[in-house]
Amino acid sequence: MKTALIALLLASSLLTGSAEPVEPIETTEPPAVQTVQPVADPTPEPAQPTADSPKQGQWQTESWWFVRNKTHLPPEAQQTIDILSRGGHYMGDMQHKTLYLTFDEGYENGYTAQILDILKANEVKAAFFVTTPYIREQPALVQRMVDEGHIVGNHTTTHPDCSKLSREALQKELDGCAAAFQSLTGQEMPHYFRPPEGKYSIASLNNAQSLGYETVFWSFAYADWDPDKQPGRDKALQMIRDNHHNGAILLLHAVSQSNTEALDEAIRFLKEEGYTFMTLDDLPR
Repeated sequence: MKTALIALLLASSLLTGSAEPVEPIETTEPPAVQTVQPVADPTPEPAQPTADSPKQGQWQTESWWFVRNKTHLPPEAQQTIDILSRGGHYMGDMQHKTLYLTFDEGYENGYTAQILDILKANEVKAAFFVTTPYIREQPALVQRMVDEGHIVGNHTTTHPDCSKLSREALQKELDGCAAAFQSLTGQEMPHYFRPPEGKYSIASLNNAQSLGYETVFWSFAYADWDPDKQPGRDKALQMIRDNHHNGAILLLHAVSQSNTEALDEAIRFLKEEGYTFMTLDDLPR
């Protein structure tokens, strides 16, 4: 139903002449800077499907993308795999002016405390997807996320391409991160999973779902992940102004100076536009 609604909205905008030309954009998340050695006994990529794995044809790797538009309509996204039936999300409630703010945390670049300050001042809850090394190296920040009511989601242990991992290998990645979180906070980690680099397959979606996880993609992102190639506050703010839409799951990287500098004004602008910030727990299911 969501796919049909998106197609109808896009077709309507094109018929009325209100849509600007759109071009596909690559929104694949880059690899995080690795600050940990790979697990000592990694599970190899399966050459053949195991007994509890999907058929081999379902290991085709996909990289998440969508087609950005400036009409504030829900974007068209790839349709090669039905992620919604496999516990996946890339948008929320499209019927209302809702937004879902998420941050990926592969490593710390000195901005997360300021981001948390801004969220607190604006009374906005977000989701932070963290890796095992991040939890171990930044325990105070992770505990603060929890204490201030944010969702802390699973971004795996070693930030691998999960699209071809067996169910056992994916479980090892997720369990390692969840165990580190529980050891620190005394709480069970919420079962939200963001695939590193946005890479997935039918098999990885099915395996994550069978392990009790919802796979969370996004409908807004831009090139913000390289600390040495920051677009600046004004461009970051303009990207959000131009490309927000009902039900958007926004992906921002917390290593970005541009995001941090633009965040307060971006939140205030979106609230003035009538948007309400929701959490992943509020996603339609």
